[in-house]
Amino acid sequence: MVVLIPAYEPDHRLIDLLRELAESAPELDVVVVNDGSGPLYAPVFAAAAALGADVIGFAVNRGKGAALKYGFAHVADRYPGHDVVCADSDGQHRVRDILRVGRAVRPGALVLGVRAFGGRVPVRSRVGNVFTRWVFRAVTGVSVSDTQTGLRGYPASAVDWLCGVPGERFEYELNLLLRARGAGWTLTELPIETVYLAGNASSHFRPLVDSVRVYLPLLAFSASSLVAFLVDLVVLLVVQAWTGNLLVAVLAARGVSSAVNFLTNRRAVFASRRPLRGTLVRYYLLVAVLLLANYGLLAALTGLGMALLVAKLLVEPALFLASYQVQRRFVFGAAEPERTLGRRRQPVTTGRP
Repeated sequence: MVVLIPAYEPDHRLIDLLRELAESAPELDVVVVNDGSGPLYAPVFAAAAALGADVIGFAVNRGKGAALKYGFAHVADRYPGHDVVCADSDGQHRVRDILRVGRAVRPGALVLGVRAFGGRVPVRSRVGNVFTRWVFRAVTGVSVSDTQTGLRGYPASAVDWLCGVPGERFEYELNLLLRARGAGWTLTELPIETVYLAGNASSHFRPLVDSVRVYLPLLAFSASSLVAFLVDLVVLLVVQAWTGNLLVAVLAARGVSSAVNFLTNRRAVFASRRPLRGTLVRYYLLVAVLLLANYGLLAALTGLGMALLVAKLLVEPALFLASYQVQRRFVFGAAEPERTLGRRRQPVTTGRP
């Protein structure tokens, strides 16, 4: 097993972690990625190398996602066939939990060391996790109790796939969870101790900028659906006013908006690599089902005396989440073959940064 630790401007806690790892499990290989910390932190990384860590890294800061993928590529090249456990460098993960997560790794499963969020947890950490957990479950149908944990275990067979997951900063770890199920991986949770030092002051997470990055994959589908909804609404009202026929208006509106939605989701949201023909067939099967549901609900509500515009505003949100989940899993999401899409990177040069 390899323990992979991305580190940006670390302090003595990284050294303490490495020393305890060496004492508790000397057989482990440890890779530390210096994410462009700068010359002031060279002594810390020199001390890490002196403790036996394989230190690699960048000259400039590139973000946690980039550091993790750089580390995965290095593991694939220098430690082939090894499972990987990722841990943070700031002392938030106990060595015993790192080892427990490593022992829990199994083929086909990604292991998440999940925090209980009990006791004195910083407000931004508690609120951020609750909100992300709720949104993640709402749009994917998958329940993950700690979407932001940095303690994760991966089987050796996942390393190439991990290199291909998009994202350069904090959004990478959420992208990974969003794509895991479609790629054929299961998610296993393992409770770990919740540790926050000095109110989590060591965290480099920027609440505004990095929250946008983290939620961007979730927001992208919402934006695409909003554009399609506006197109659908305009065409519906225009054709209804022109023909006076609700069925014709619904068919015309959904035909135009679905084409807009398909092109946007295929390229910008899901970055699908599935063949166009098969994707179109699956997508329009979904469109047909949603069309029937849309028409049935609109007809029922307007039959009860509700205005068409009001009915439309009520119906669309009800169909939104179902559409997202079906598109991610059935239409655009790759199944088992996606595991091979993460291409093996070129060998990574080791050495102290």
